[in-house]
Amino acid sequence: MPVETTDQTPLMPYQYPNPPDALPEIVVESAIPTDERLWVPQAENVWFRPLCLNASQGYWMNLLKVRKSGVLSRHRHPQAVHGFVLKGKWKYLEHDWWAKEGSYVFEPPGETHTLYVPEDCEEMITYFQVNGVMYYTDPWGKGMGFEDVFTKIDMCRKHFEAVGLGADYVKQFIR
Repeated sequence: MPVETTDQTPLMPYQYPNPPDALPEIVVESAIPTDERLWVPQAENVWFRPLCLNASQGYWMNLLKVRKSGVLSRHRHPQAVHGFVLKGKWKYLEHDWWAKEGSYVFEPPGETHTLYVPEDCEEMITYFQVNGVMYYTDPWGKGMGFEDVFTKIDMCRKHFEAVGLGADYVKQFIR
């Protein structure tokens, strides 16, 4: 253990070790990458960039990139979702508002909505934190499938292997 002294400055870092079981931080230096291999395909003209895949708490944080107009998906969340639009715009057909560049969106638990990207948007990129699951539905609520942190991890493993980065490339994002 370090010896405590009165010689300290505001720039002195914390002098004790972190707990031995604390997980390492994640630092993604270029969240919007220039290497297209880092974008994991999700659907035609839709990709995600993993930032944190938290398997121990069941959430993921990623960038969603869309290069098409139209309905992306209709889905329900049992837990809250947070979004921040970095580029372009989108809306939920069930609401009057638009999420535009610089917009923050809070999606409350239990809401079902239909994500739409308009014709005049060449590319949309939004940072999302999704807690729990995305439950895909038809317009009347019939289940059409789901995604959770584990399906996201599997998608990343397969994609990173296929593009030559190796399946283990995803491990840097998993906590």
